[in-house]
Amino acid sequence: MGLKESLRVMVVDDMSTSRGLITQALDEIGIKNYLTENNGRGALQKLTATPVHLVLSDFNMPELDGLGLLKALRQNKPTQRIGFILVTGKPTPDMVTQAKALGLNNMIKKPFTSASMRQCIESVVGKL
Repeated sequence: MGLKESLRVMVVDDMSTSRGLITQALDEIGIKNYLTENNGRGALQKLTATPVHLVLSDFNMPELDGLGLLKALRQNKPTQRIGFILVTGKPTPDMVTQAKALGLNNMIKKPFTSASMRQCIESVVGKL
């Protein structure tokens, strides 16, 4: 079984349209083993119980934003090594600095293509 088939991914975004665009890109890449969550708090609970290999998270979400989720994952032993890609429309220098300090693996700017999403994911997990 190849990496594409075994890779477990969680998509976290409060907007269903954005979740749909991310999961559509995953489908086009050939990644089928993914879960979706509509907020950072719910994602954190699920990830603590059942960690995945990679999280694709929106930055701007109510309750717990993408950086808050990243920080919480890095502070928890079972989840601290999960790959984390921040998906955002407006990356600011301050956001990028904070994210890197928290252990961000990569970032992708909206809008993205399936090809750019694949490159972004491969930079974290290896060749798909």
